[in-house]
Amino acid sequence: MDYKSSGVDIEAGNAFVARLKEKVSTIGGFGGMFKIPTGYEKPILVSGADGVGTKINLCSITKDYTTIGIDLVAMCVNDVITSGAEPLFFLDYIACGKLDSGILKVVVNGIADACKIAGCSLLGGETAEMPKFYTTGKYDVAGFCVGVVEEDEYIDGRTIVEKDIIIGIESSGLHSNGFSLINDMITKQKLFLSRTPELLTPTIIYAPIVKKLVEDKLVKGMAHITGGGLPENLPRCIPKGLNVKLNYNSWQLPEIFQKIMLAGEIPQEEMINVFNLGIGYCIVTSPINEENIHNIIEDLGFRSWTIGEVVL
Repeated sequence: MDYKSSGVDIEAGNAFVARLKEKVSTIGGFGGMFKIPTGYEKPILVSGADGVGTKINLCSITKDYTTIGIDLVAMCVNDVITSGAEPLFFLDYIACGKLDSGILKVVVNGIADACKIAGCSLLGGETAEMPKFYTTGKYDVAGFCVGVVEEDEYIDGRTIVEKDIIIGIESSGLHSNGFSLINDMITKQKLFLSRTPELLTPTIIYAPIVKKLVEDKLVKGMAHITGGGLPENLPRCIPKGLNVKLNYNSWQLPEIFQKIMLAGEIPQEEMINVFNLGIGYCIVTSPINEENIHNIIEDLGFRSWTIGEVVL
């Protein structure tokens, strides 16, 4: 017996890493190194880890892995930047039953391209071939992001007060949330991928928008709208003793969510608690900044709406 006969091909793995180094030169060592940028007096490192959940099952069904790497970076980076941190570097972990260099190359290329959008370095990663644990054709991915922010510029919502407003920035669709329900609907033939290819649209990376808003000191608090939707994620940046009042009619529900709701006969309350419903990121700010923020977001190519306010 040998390792290859048990399902792990070391030579194939080494060849894959060698090809990746042509695109990402930092990959291949035991650890990645990154120098903290100069100019910070009291730098705080902010870290986050996440995955893409069962959205990756849709990639397996369609054999299209071109966007999942972007999703992976976005889910981690979008969390880290809610503190006002600048993303520094990203690492990935990819697990599979049998290494397919073609698929993995597509995934890592997506990760590398997304890191450029986020303004961070792809420092390294790990690929694990795990036969008998993952069946052939099955993959899982996880990501890890580290950012930096000056201590006195850390954003945690502490300055939020009553009557501050909430600005919602558009999502590109479902992002990477609610896909266990989507997969169940596909299995029960209530939803068909051939009719809803937009389900694979990647998550928006909000780092360029947030960087501009933070530099202009327009932000009091931020929330990345992931699993649990607005009701679960937005309150995480609101100080104790305050609440949020949202107007769900202040933006138009994207068509993909209408399709899902009708196909699955899903109650509106369930939709609100599972999906982002077209709002991927939220900014909490003073009302005097409202017009300025909307203009900045529009200039960067995205839509936004004032969707609510902070209340007692």
